[in-house]
Amino acid sequence: MSDFPTHARVVIIGGGAVGASSLYHLCKAGWTDCVLLEKNELTAGSTWHAAGNVPTFSSSWSIMNMQRYSAELYRRLGDEVDYPMNYNVTGSVRLGHTKERLQEFKKVVGMGRYQGMDLNILTPDEIKEVYPFVETHDLTGALHDPYDGDIDPAQLTQALAKGARQMGARIERFCPATGVRREGDDWVVSTPKGEIRCEIVVNAAGYYAREVGKWFGRDLPMMVMSHQYMLFDTVPELEGWTKEVGHKLPLLRDVDSSYYLRQEKNGFNLGPYEGNCKAHWVTKDDPFPEDFSFQLFPDDLERLEWHINDAMARVPLLASAGLSKVINGPIPYTPDGNPLIGPMPGVPNAFEACVFTFGICQAGGAGKVLAEWVTEGATEWDMWSCDPRRFTGFEDPDYCVRKGIEVYGHEYAMHFPHHSWPEGRGKKLSAVHAQTKALGAVYAPYNGWERAAWYARPGDDVSEDAQRTWDREGPWFGAVKEECQAVRDAAGILDLPGFSRFGLKGAGAADWLATQITGKLPSVGRLGLAYFADDKGRIVTEMSVARMAEDEMVLITAATAQSHDWEWLKRHLAPDLSLTDHTTEWSTQILTGPKSRAILGEVTDADLAKGWLTHQTARIAGAEVWLARVSFAGELGWEIHSKVADTEAIWNAVMRAGKGHGLRPFGMFALNSLRIEKGYRAWKGDLSTDYTVLQGGLERFIDWTKPEFRGKSALAAEKQRGLTKRFATLVIEAGELDPPYMATIWKDGAIVGELTSGYYGHRVGACIGLGMLKTEVNQPGTKVEVEIFGTLYPAVVQADAPLWDAKNERIRA
Repeated sequence: MSDFPTHARVVIIGGGAVGASSLYHLCKAGWTDCVLLEKNELTAGSTWHAAGNVPTFSSSWSIMNMQRYSAELYRRLGDEVDYPMNYNVTGSVRLGHTKERLQEFKKVVGMGRYQGMDLNILTPDEIKEVYPFVETHDLTGALHDPYDGDIDPAQLTQALAKGARQMGARIERFCPATGVRREGDDWVVSTPKGEIRCEIVVNAAGYYAREVGKWFGRDLPMMVMSHQYMLFDTVPELEGWTKEVGHKLPLLRDVDSSYYLRQEKNGFNLGPYEGNCKAHWVTKDDPFPEDFSFQLFPDDLERLEWHINDAMARVPLLASAGLSKVINGPIPYTPDGNPLIGPMPGVPNAFEACVFTFGICQAGGAGKVLAEWVTEGATEWDMWSCDPRRFTGFEDPDYCVRKGIEVYGHEYAMHFPHHSWPEGRGKKLSAVHAQTKALGAVYAPYNGWERAAWYARPGDDVSEDAQRTWDREGPWFGAVKEECQAVRDAAGILDLPGFSRFGLKGAGAADWLATQITGKLPSVGRLGLAYFADDKGRIVTEMSVARMAEDEMVLITAATAQSHDWEWLKRHLAPDLSLTDHTTEWSTQILTGPKSRAILGEVTDADLAKGWLTHQTARIAGAEVWLARVSFAGELGWEIHSKVADTEAIWNAVMRAGKGHGLRPFGMFALNSLRIEKGYRAWKGDLSTDYTVLQGGLERFIDWTKPEFRGKSALAAEKQRGLTKRFATLVIEAGELDPPYMATIWKDGAIVGELTSGYYGHRVGACIGLGMLKTEVNQPGTKVEVEIFGTLYPAVVQADAPLWDAKNERIRA
């Protein structure tokens, strides 16, 4: 009789490092009734040919957390499961050629220090001390990471698999999943050995993930690149040096030339990320293979010639080494280069842990995150950077290929705050795109929607190169200042396509929604902000709720939150309630500033005396509009919501009426400046599951008198024991640079908090930071310091009231 399992709590499809780590971490969480299915031998996909580098470096806070955890796990895993592992913690040297690159390094050093890692910056002379064979004449410095290194991917996978087996999990090798179907509340997974009924399925199928996703009705946003690295024979000088000092060279990354160079035994491993790269399995002549286990692509060294020559000039010792082997294998990419880890959008009890470009260094942390999603429904760290719901369905195959090629070719590129990557653009255009373009709009994508970031004036440099700076005063700065001043003194209009917009109605809709949000529902005819907490009281999302009738609401949320917030609502929706997505039917303009009432008065029959946080239907240019008396810019203003077909006529009418009132279009950069002066939070920056509603300074949005709402008990307990940190506003003497996300806040030589937003406020004429501070120093007037690209700048904690229009007199006018 076969002992093939017919039931399991969780089935994982895919036996690479990530699948094995997911199994291991599920078992660590106590979920041992799990089965992993692998079509071939473990590691048969991208894992077997991976180079095995284990960096902790990342400019993303969440991915740095994930990679840091991986490195910590790998250092102890071999002993924990009693499995031999070749894990070489050599450290790394990441070379910088420019001032901007050193600024990036200093930013990451600050983040790493906050996470407990001893990263540091090396001068060119200090680089030679740790890597004597490198040429440093044209370098500005380097980042040294003592935790970096390399690991044998097969040993890592086998160690994780052994640990999972020891805890009771099953691994079925040479047993491909061939399909899934839903029966009642269960999944049934088909294999050649039989069927397995389970509660939960995890797609960890690597570059096969898109094929597996189709079984669930999913079209995963991914593509496959070929990546080559070269192994070089023993170099006698390197062998002698290694014997003399007793350790290997640190891993060298020349990020401005886009390659890594690693000591491999007593030779070298060179891995470039070339700009003239190649996608695979995207044409009829190159179809996706049924099986590519333990296979490689043919060598293609010609396209790597520049990088090889550059590496030999950087480390002349490499030129004396003989090439022994070329590895050219498939690596999956999402359009932003980050993996998919989390709930499978639109599919119950199914999760994704796939499309890892750097699967070895992220596998440990990814398994932890996946297990938390499955067993707890939430993760310790906010993992929006990897959440599958960050993609919303517009990412067709052509877009995925174009973005994947772009990400690969810029793998080590810096991500500047005002720079937008050019590939895959123009996917979603506003109804008034032609008008905003004619006015000088410079666009940035938001969930695929092209929105004006700023409006260039004659002579402003709109080239992509001009955006590549950390400095505050790029070519946009003067224009954004004028836009903010227009909003302050007259009026501004912001075209805002793509607001996520959901309709909720049905008997009992209001009662249900009241249990989902922390605060009160607005009365009929009014609107207000609503915060959704998880069971731990952490901030899940923010929506505007407009009450249309007793049991009918319109919920409006960020463009980028469309899939996330829809999923959250659907998952918890009470039976018999109707939830509909109207996002694509509507467009929005923000008309705001002291003269906005006069402008609207010339084009609409609306009652413009209605107060703040009211809404009404009216007509503009013969079309029906919905006017919401609210402004994220913090001035008198309205959101003008209109059907897409009517939007052009409405925009034109408002613009004509505004000519005599100083109306000026403004963009998202100006809106960021305006909102930060009011202390308005941004989603997945200031508002994330890294913080509770109380820590976020949002207690005024909590209705403690309600019998129950999600997260109430956790928040009540937190309030009872007292907050350890709390939201704060800082004014910073920041010099020429605005603070980046997760800039560290210091006091008396100790870290006391972090910034979640930082930008220049043009109405108040100061750099402003929003963030979290330890409660004991979070008092108005307290002097602290903010670390901005390695330099500490003085800052002062402000009172809870907004820096601009503290009493909200302008917004209520």
